[in-house]
Amino acid sequence: MPAVGPVTRLETGFMEQMLVDKGYHLICGVDEVGRGPLAGPVVAAAVILPPDVRIEGLNDSKKLSESQRNEIFEEIVHLGLYCAVGILDHEAIDSMNILRASLMAMRKAVVDLKIAPEVVLVDGNHPIPRLEYPQYAVVGGDASCRCISAASIVAKVTRDRIMERLQVLHPQFSFSKHKGYPTPEHLEELREHGPCVIHRKSFKPVASLSQQHVLL
Repeated sequence: MPAVGPVTRLETGFMEQMLVDKGYHLICGVDEVGRGPLAGPVVAAAVILPPDVRIEGLNDSKKLSESQRNEIFEEIVHLGLYCAVGILDHEAIDSMNILRASLMAMRKAVVDLKIAPEVVLVDGNHPIPRLEYPQYAVVGGDASCRCISAASIVAKVTRDRIMERLQVLHPQFSFSKHKGYPTPEHLEELREHGPCVIHRKSFKPVASLSQQHVLL
């Protein structure tokens, strides 16, 4: 089964059941978090979720509360599921652009799995470049594929915890609250303090404020 173009939004579980019916069992879901923020890394996760494993409340990470995400994250860890993360920092994002960095983070997550997947389901409409495994890009996969939902939660919780630690190093920014996203609070902090070292200099709001602070 070769890599294919985007698959449209599907009924929950349909894609995975189709693959199980074809004899696939090591089905890996991949998702990333952190394309939109002005600071910090982009984080991807790859999770192999066996067909017989059921995790209550599993859903797109954006539709869950922080406590729900943390609870499911801990269950994934407790179950000992095969999972891995790929992280690219702000410098890599600035050097190659956010889309390429996101895809590279996803590839790194899959490659770092301790067991080779039989097939990979990727959230979105971009297949992962230079991936040796068969793959599908699934639009809306974080809500329709259980394994991608699991990956989205692992990626989200991992990135949130990174941003919470980064606030300790940069206390002038409320990274533990806005996680680097361009909220009004974050933009006000940028105007007051100027960008710090983990800000993405290639992103327009940061670039324009960097120039203003240089001129001042």
